[in-house]
Amino acid sequence: MSERIELDITLPKETRYLSLVGQIGESMARSLRRFSGDREELAYHINLVLTEAMANAIQHAQKPSSTEIRITITLIQHKLTIKVYDQGQGFDLCTLAPPDASHLQEHGRGIFIIRTIMDRVTYRKLECGHVLEMEKTLH
Repeated sequence: MSERIELDITLPKETRYLSLVGQIGESMARSLRRFSGDREELAYHINLVLTEAMANAIQHAQKPSSTEIRITITLIQHKLTIKVYDQGQGFDLCTLAPPDASHLQEHGRGIFIIRTIMDRVTYRKLECGHVLEMEKTLH
């Protein structure tokens, strides 16, 4: 796969844009010419990680004064990288425990889902906020 795709998306910090960003990820996944895997499964997974990450950024990781969410999606060769930027106080990705399956709740599973789907997930501090970076190798 020698395709190269670079998207830089800035959206208002509103949950009504979750489906839009998910659809962008789905469309990109379905358009990959040289991806030999299941495109529908990939489209579903990309939609899911994008909407989970954006929802987390809206709900937990934004200063009240921030009005936008920035997301970048990059595909170079076989490596898909999604970054979601926030201006919140941050958190320690390593200390998040998996959700308790015996007590299913409406929240608390986003990062667990992202970690399950993606090959590598990091969260790091930047000069003006943080970035959740998710990588997946496509074959």
